[in-house]
Amino acid sequence: MFFSRLLAIALSLLLISCQKPEIPQGNLVKVERAISGQTIEVISTADNIALRQQVRLLGIESPDIKQDPWGKQAQQKLEQLIKGKQVLLESDVEEKDRFDRRLAYLWQDTVLLNEVLVKEGYVLAAARSPNTKYQQRLADAQEWARLMGRGLWNSELPLRQTPAEFRQQNQK
Repeated sequence: MFFSRLLAIALSLLLISCQKPEIPQGNLVKVERAISGQTIEVISTADNIALRQQVRLLGIESPDIKQDPWGKQAQQKLEQLIKGKQVLLESDVEEKDRFDRRLAYLWQDTVLLNEVLVKEGYVLAAARSPNTKYQQRLADAQEWARLMGRGLWNSELPLRQTPAEFRQQNQK
C-alpha cells in the first residue's frame, strides 16, 4: 500500500514537472525579513515611495513560533529562502486578511516557495476558501513530505499539535 501510494505521487509529480511551467502574475518586492514561517515583511515601491508591508503566505499554516522546535525552524527556513531577495507576490481571490496583511503566493523565478516549505516539512498545507488556486499542488507536496518523513512528519520528532490546537491550548 505504501509503495503504491508513493509510486502514484511520484508519477503525478513527474507529470506535473513535464508540463509547461506556470508563469505567475504579480508584483516584485524586496523581502526584509521572515516574521514567522508563514508571514514576511516586504518593501514595495509605488509612485517612488517605499512601502513596508506584511504578507501572509497563502495555502500554508506554520507551527506557532513558540511551538518548539518547529515554529522557529519554519521561520528560519523561510528566512533562508528569501532574506534580501526579490520575490514575486501572486494574489488569489482575497487581497488581505483580517489583520490587514496582504495575502499572496511567494515565487522566486519559477519556484513556488509556499510549496517548498510544505514539501520539506516545515509547514502544513492549509487551503482556506476562497483562496485555493494551488490547493492540490500544496496537498500533493504535503503527502510527499508525510510519506518521506520530512520535517514535522519525521517519526522521531513529529509535530504533535496543529498550530491551531497549540494556540488554543496556550492562550492566556
